[in-house]
Amino acid sequence: MALQEREISSSSTNDKQEQNCSRVITIVFLALFIDLLGFALILPLFPSILDYYSQTEDGFYLSLQHGVDWFAAMVGMPPERKYNSVLFGGLIGSIFSILQFFSSPLTGALSDCLGRRPVILMTVMGLITSYALWAASRTFGIFLLSRIIGGISKGNVSLSTAIIADLHSPKARSKGMVSSVMSGFQAAVDLLSPLALFQFSAVTRGKESPSDKNLQNLKILGLVYFLYLFLFSGLEYTLSFLTHQRFQFSSMQQGKMFFFIGITMAVIQGGYARRIKPGNEIRAVKKAIMVLIPAFLLIGWAANVTVLSVGLLLYSFAAAIVIPCLSAVVSGYGSAGQKGRIMGILRSLGALARALGPILSATVYWLAGAEICFSVCGVLFLIPFLLLGSVRQQPKEE
Repeated sequence: MALQEREISSSSTNDKQEQNCSRVITIVFLALFIDLLGFALILPLFPSILDYYSQTEDGFYLSLQHGVDWFAAMVGMPPERKYNSVLFGGLIGSIFSILQFFSSPLTGALSDCLGRRPVILMTVMGLITSYALWAASRTFGIFLLSRIIGGISKGNVSLSTAIIADLHSPKARSKGMVSSVMSGFQAAVDLLSPLALFQFSAVTRGKESPSDKNLQNLKILGLVYFLYLFLFSGLEYTLSFLTHQRFQFSSMQQGKMFFFIGITMAVIQGGYARRIKPGNEIRAVKKAIMVLIPAFLLIGWAANVTVLSVGLLLYSFAAAIVIPCLSAVVSGYGSAGQKGRIMGILRSLGALARALGPILSATVYWLAGAEICFSVCGVLFLIPFLLLGSVRQQPKEE
């Protein structure tokens, strides 16, 4: 009788845990979905926003426009409005990514100290402030300030991944890490220096340091994540130049193209990516990268919209697989009290890649042409593919 009661009690506890997990996942999904809508909303509006500030002759906007004009002249970009909008958007995007590079590891480390909930609430309040400032902005300075606050608050994405990882880590997160993580010059260097971030130095301090083998895997995965996003974000950025220049796409056609990419990615993630079994993520990433190489070759050499569409379809498939799978693998490393720092470092490396990739790709695109840019960068995806061959996926550390 007592055994039966214990089984019933255990079953009831498991049911409650599953309900709590489902509730947390739903809340995190809704928060990220709303955040993504807010982030994507600016993309189709950006040309109109630039037109508005140029017509008002905003001094700050005009000073930045001079810098954009100088870069355009240096790489030989035609002085056309549609190209100017893409280039100016890249400038704002790079600023946004640089701020995310600095904020993500700090936000992750802070969540390991104070807990996920208060820190993610802080980032959500920051995003709300960002969108409110954007809605109320009448000068380009205020608009840029809203993007700066948004970039600083973007640590919520890595926090969301850490929260999901925590669902499978029954041990409570340590609250006694403040003195070792958030104090002293070394802690700041570990969380802000690019070299230290590539070495994952912030997770090697203290008693919970991962094993040498796991730390080496983290370093390789971090480098793969950076190289992938460095190449991918650059080619993704120059895609707008290519479709404008070669196929004379209007802003509406550009919007339809990115809508097609987004819908395809959503279908693949919902129908295929979520069915990838735990332990098979790295294999799936390698397959996706090998699909991405011919995708960019097709896009770069496309002579008609049909070939371009085939390339975009392959591109969408790979884009839907790589980042979610790499994030899932990396979230399996470290103790419960290190998840925030690990995911924050990973997001920071991705933000650095997104800040630098578009600048280099845009330069190569206008100096060497679309075919050379997409071909060379496409072939360079072999580097992260080969690096993944030395990684053996590990079970999560509890």
